[in-house]
Amino acid sequence: MDSRFSRQSFLGEQSQGVFQTARAGIAGLGGGGSHVAQQLAYLGIGHFALFDPDYIEFPNLNRTVGATFADAVSGTPKVAVTERMVKGINPYAEVWAIQAEWQSDLASLRACDVIFGCLDGFGRRRQLEESCRRAMIPLIDIGMDVHRGDPYSISGQVVLSMPGEPCFNCVGFIREKDLDDEGRRYGEAGANPQVVWPNGVLASTAVGIFVQMFTPWCRINSGIGFLGYDGDGLTLERDSRLTVARNMECVHFEAISDVGDPFWKP
Repeated sequence: MDSRFSRQSFLGEQSQGVFQTARAGIAGLGGGGSHVAQQLAYLGIGHFALFDPDYIEFPNLNRTVGATFADAVSGTPKVAVTERMVKGINPYAEVWAIQAEWQSDLASLRACDVIFGCLDGFGRRRQLEESCRRAMIPLIDIGMDVHRGDPYSISGQVVLSMPGEPCFNCVGFIREKDLDDEGRRYGEAGANPQVVWPNGVLASTAVGIFVQMFTPWCRINSGIGFLGYDGDGLTLERDSRLTVARNMECVHFEAISDVGDPFWKP
């Protein structure tokens, strides 16, 4: 084993080989996605597909891992910042830096072994889950919000969407009402408040779920697929909605058109 990874040998004899051959996709490279990319690079993931159309701006500098003042001045693409960070940690990593939304390069998305969803909005999450389900790719979604009030409060979640298991709709993470409300609010002002440490907590948890899925280190515990974060109390715990949904059969992706890759030509 490469001496760089000797202290994570407890993950399993073949685990480093798994990491080196795995391709991780990250949709969204802001506060959450940049954390995920950094941790995956340190683990030794050998292949990355990075999706984000945006550039670094000064409001990004309070939470985007790897971004510098100079990047904000020059408007460096987020994918370029993340590629530079990954290559700085592991110069042998293969990085596909796709400066666009993930929908513009479905072939690269479908080449991934796992996708980390780090997107804002329920509609964007639902679209990503649909594509991952079609291609039979596990999706680990993270997100956080700062809620206005007196005082402000922070919350977030990490949700695993696994083919054959309960989906975002099943566990009540994405509901039709949420999509309708979001559609009515489309175009309203603004970017949500964000800070760096909740993104770090959620990204670390998402990477931990990935490691549990891809290595023999330990079995995924029942209920690990939906974790809620209380940023005020600094706690992360299993969401009871997954316990209820675990005995349900998902009916949201049961049609032939909902399963498999619709772009594949026999």
